[in-house]
Amino acid sequence: MKLSIKHSKLLFFLLFVATISLLSISALAHDHAPQEQHHEEIHASNHTELGQRLPLWSAIPFAGILLSIAIFPLVAPHFWHKQFPKISAFWAIAFAVPFLFAFKFEAIQSIVHIYLIDYIPFIILLWSLYTVSGGIFIGGSLRGSPKVNFILLLIGTLLASWIGTTGAAMVMIRPLLRANSWRRNKVHIIIFFIFLVANVGGSLTPLGDPPLFLGFLHGVPFFWVTKALLPHMILVVVLLLGIFVAVDNYWFKKEENVPVDNTGSSIKIEGLHNLLMLLGVMAGVLFSGSVKLPEFHVIGHVTMAWQNIARDLFLILMGLLSLKFTTKAIREKNEFSWFPIQEVAYLFAGIFMTIIPALAILQVGSDGALAGLIEFVSTPLRYFWVTGGLSSFLDNAPTYLVFFNTALGSINESEVPGMLAGGNIDFIIKLTAISAGAVFMGAMTYIGNAPNFMVKSIAEEAGIPMPSFFGYMLKYSLPILVPVFVIVTLVFFL
Repeated sequence: MKLSIKHSKLLFFLLFVATISLLSISALAHDHAPQEQHHEEIHASNHTELGQRLPLWSAIPFAGILLSIAIFPLVAPHFWHKQFPKISAFWAIAFAVPFLFAFKFEAIQSIVHIYLIDYIPFIILLWSLYTVSGGIFIGGSLRGSPKVNFILLLIGTLLASWIGTTGAAMVMIRPLLRANSWRRNKVHIIIFFIFLVANVGGSLTPLGDPPLFLGFLHGVPFFWVTKALLPHMILVVVLLLGIFVAVDNYWFKKEENVPVDNTGSSIKIEGLHNLLMLLGVMAGVLFSGSVKLPEFHVIGHVTMAWQNIARDLFLILMGLLSLKFTTKAIREKNEFSWFPIQEVAYLFAGIFMTIIPALAILQVGSDGALAGLIEFVSTPLRYFWVTGGLSSFLDNAPTYLVFFNTALGSINESEVPGMLAGGNIDFIIKLTAISAGAVFMGAMTYIGNAPNFMVKSIAEEAGIPMPSFFGYMLKYSLPILVPVFVIVTLVFFL
């Protein structure tokens, strides 16, 4: 394919940054690589030691892929649409090659861990939810009025804590798009859907969002977060829905050729058998967190648990059953395609690779390059904003775990249930701030939470011109969400 001058300049810039990354990370080999160790010693090296040795600039490829996601769709949309898998692979290789050269067996372990333990289960969960929800058709004469949109957003928000933000987003996004297909001004509707259904709505149970599930695995009782975050969630939902109604009413009054409102006269739901598969997905996730089966070594310090393998196989089965027992006609009515999940899979394959140094540095706390940031976090206010700020760009699950352990200090994890039940106010407030920051602020960027990108992709397939990465932040998340989070801070975390 012949590239324009503009595209050539962009590729040259990417190559320049990647070259700097290659030379910089490779330079570590002379000072930090375990060149004199025997294989057994290297085998025993752990992720914590790696995080202590990695410099902050080892995250340059991660910054590169984020900037690519932000800039390319804006300045070269057609090129990006065709080449984004290659650009994602480009940044992944730009990090992996020097990383393997500098850290050898440790790097292999880290890469195997991030893909086998994190990325593959992540994609399997998203694929199963996307496939099953794509078989549920909600049709009828829904007219996208402010009242109808309010109700759809509220239903999606309430569902998210029980079937997950991804499940709720995938079930509700298509009815919302159909209801508003006649409207000219509807980008704001999708934005608030991302805010509420794809993020804030998942606050009340470990099934709602991955960081809360991680807390459940580390001793936080299942319904503790329901009681702890309910007031915070109510405040955020009320504020966001109030803003939405005002904004949607403003744009609705500018619409022409408004259809007659026959909402409710002929609502129909097809593919209801997929609700069983959806419940099966949630049961599989809950099973993996509740049952402890033996583990086995994969390579080095990387281990896998049989309950997680059973979960992933069961989730795949749920997706396959949905495909088998859902008619093609239902998926066609939903305008179902595989592109949104493919886009997420390709982009996050690169993100998960390049995010390795950032997570490794965070996980060693005060022993790593971000020691100043970790030591800065000492009050509920700082826990809320720092956890949330990092969760906007990094994987919010490990970010949650970093600050969960920071708040826990030297206390053993086994004491968590007792501390939460016994009224350890300091720990309770800190953990509440960590949980709220990790869940709420996933809405700050498209990559803050997995369903954000999927909703964006589905909306674009429906012909809605969604804002760019920076456009989303500058026009929507910063001016709308930040004031809301400031109010949350003033009410709960001062």
